[in-house]
Amino acid sequence: MENYEFLEHTADIKFKARGRNLGELFKNSAEALIKTINSEEKIKDIKERIIKVNGRDREELLLNFLEEFLYLVDAKNFLTSKITNLKINGNQLVCKVIGDDFKNYNLSNHVKAITYSGMKIKKENGFFEVKVVLDV
Repeated sequence: MENYEFLEHTADIKFKARGRNLGELFKNSAEALIKTINSEEKIKDIKERIIKVNGRDREELLLNFLEEFLYLVDAKNFLTSKITNLKINGNQLVCKVIGDDFKNYNLSNHVKAITYSGMKIKKENGFFEVKVVLDV
């Protein structure tokens, strides 16, 4: 399996991501979300932003992290091309994202929300895995 794969879902978009550690799992989950939002065009590396989120547990931390990308698109007109310096310390995550104004691109899907539906981070065969459903 690659870093993430899209799964069949009746109405929404669902993906499964994996990583050797939680940081890699979170980054791969964000990359699947970004690919859902903009599947066609290469996003230029023009602007930088810092993401800081907290969560009561790993699932809420992931949900809040992914929702930050929707916030950046909807409120800040920012589309991410790269995620760097991702650090998870307990129930807090900090990273840098690089990208460009989303108005310069044709978005593939409007993702309305990240859902908790079936979201459970588990470790199997040395890899962390999670399934995420996106409300489109």
